[in-house]
Amino acid sequence: MKRNIGKVLLGFLFGVLWLMFTLQVPAQVIISGNDSKAQIQNGKLVIVPEGEQNISIIDLKGPAPVVKATLPMTNSIFGPPTNIAIAPDESIALVAEAMKLGEVEGKPGFVPSNLIHIVDLQADPPKEIGTVTVGKQPSGLSISPKGDMALVANRAETTLSILSIRGKEVSVVGTVDVGDNPTHVVFTPDGKRALATKALKNLVALLTVEGTNVTYTKRDLPSGIYPYNIDVTPDGKLALVANTGAMGRSDGNVDTITIIDLEADPPRVIDQVVVGDAPEGIAVSPTGKIAVAALLNGSDAPSDAFFYNKRGRIVVLGIEGKKVTRLEDIELGGVTEALAFSPDGKWLLVGNLLDKDISVLKVEGTKVTDTKANIALTAGPGAMRGKR
Repeated sequence: MKRNIGKVLLGFLFGVLWLMFTLQVPAQVIISGNDSKAQIQNGKLVIVPEGEQNISIIDLKGPAPVVKATLPMTNSIFGPPTNIAIAPDESIALVAEAMKLGEVEGKPGFVPSNLIHIVDLQADPPKEIGTVTVGKQPSGLSISPKGDMALVANRAETTLSILSIRGKEVSVVGTVDVGDNPTHVVFTPDGKRALATKALKNLVALLTVEGTNVTYTKRDLPSGIYPYNIDVTPDGKLALVANTGAMGRSDGNVDTITIIDLEADPPRVIDQVVVGDAPEGIAVSPTGKIAVAALLNGSDAPSDAFFYNKRGRIVVLGIEGKKVTRLEDIELGGVTEALAFSPDGKWLLVGNLLDKDISVLKVEGTKVTDTKANIALTAGPGAMRGKR
C-alpha cells in the first residue's frame, strides 16, 4: 500500500514539475508578413493584383525553423517591418493592415486601411478571429510587457491608437496625439514608457504609460535622417533607432543607428553608429548582447543606379553596457528589411523580399552565422516579429 502511495506521489510530483517546466519554456514562434501584390522590380513599385498577401507562423522549437501555418491576410509592405506583435503568453498576435489594394486615379493602387487583424495562436491551426478598427494607415505596433494593452502607430495621422487586451478580446480605448506622423512605437521593458518614431521630422517621441492612460510628454529626441524603426534593450537602458534615410529608400549614402540612453534623466541621445545604406529593420537580441540592423544596401534600386547592389545585408552590433559597436556584416538576399530573433536568442530570421524567402541564421554569443538553409515562401516577407 505504501509503495503504491509512493508511486502516486512520485507521479504527482513529476506532473507538477513538468507543468512548471512547460510554463516556463519561452515561446518559440516568429511571424512573417508576406506580400506579392506590391513588388519592387528594377527599383520601381509594381502592383500585381493577383499576387498573394499572407502571414507565415514559423515554429522554432525543433532542430530547425519550420513554417507551422500560412494564413491569407491583407498585409502590405508599406508598413514598417514591425506591423506585427505577439502577446507575451503567445495567445494572440496582432497584424496591422496598413494599406489595401484599391483604386488610385482610375488604376489599381494602394490606399490607407484602418484595420488590425487578431490571430488566435492557440488554435490548431492558428486562425484569424476578428479585426479592430483604428486610425488611418496603422503601421508599427507593440504589445505591452504585461500583455494587457497595445499601441499602434497611425502613420497617415498624428496619433497612436491605444488598445485594451483581455484574453483574446481586443478593443480600442483611446488615442494619443504625438504631433507628427508616427511610423513605429515600442514599450520599455517595465511598461511605464513608450517611444514612437516620427520619420518625417527626424524625431523620437517620449510617452508615459499608466495602465491604458498614455501621455505624450511633449519631449522629442533628435535622431538621424528618417527614423523608421526602433527597439529597446531587455534591461531597458538603451533604445536603438534605425535611421533609414532618403524617405525610406537606398540612395548610396551611409546611414546610422541612433543610441538613446533611457537611464539618463531626462533620456538623451549618446551616440550615432554608422552602419551603411538604408537600415530599415532593427532588432535587439533577447540576450541583450547584440542588435542587428537590416540594410536595403541598394538592392531596392534600379540596376543602373551607381549604388545598386543585388543583395542586401545585415550589420551585427555588439552591446556592452551603453557602448554599441559594429562587429560584422553578412550579405543575404534582395531587399533585407524584416528580421526577428527567436525568444531564446539562438536564431535570427531575416526576410529577403525579392527572393521570397527567409534566411536562417544561428546565434552563439555575439557570433552570427548564416546556415544557408533558407525558408521558401509564396510571397515576399516585408514584416517580421518575434516576442521576447
